[in-house]
Amino acid sequence: MSAVQAPALPIGQDAHNHAVLELERFLPYRLSVLSNRISQTIASAYAARFGIGVTEWRVIAVLGRYCGLSANEVAERTAMDKVAVSRAVARLLERGLLQREPHGDDRRRSVLELSEAGYGVYDEVVPLALGFERQLLSPLDASERAMLDTLLSKLDAGLPK
Repeated sequence: MSAVQAPALPIGQDAHNHAVLELERFLPYRLSVLSNRISQTIASAYAARFGIGVTEWRVIAVLGRYCGLSANEVAERTAMDKVAVSRAVARLLERGLLQREPHGDDRRRSVLELSEAGYGVYDEVVPLALGFERQLLSPLDASERAMLDTLLSKLDAGLPK
């Protein structure tokens, strides 16, 4: 006598006829978790020393590279929420790490730049961040690092802007 087998379920459905999402295998989830873990690890290197969090560091990093952006432009470049960027900018202005100036052509618009103190933080954190990146990528050989860069660029290009 043969054992009775349950009918095979369609891929992507569970026994209750619900869709199944294996988060641990779902690429957006995996990338988000990895990104959060990486950001928090790097943040531990500068949070205690400079009293800034991930959002503040990203604002500093963007303005260290692209001086004279508005808060909205910072939010666009970092793909961060405008409210989170606005709060980070307010904290950085209060601490004297940023300066806000009226835009030359449009007095209603203001642009941000790092203050001398802001550049001091930037100049100390950048080598820490780059060192961490080197350590993170060290298990990959040169061709794997190039492939990772290519794959990330392709994934990014496939998303709406």
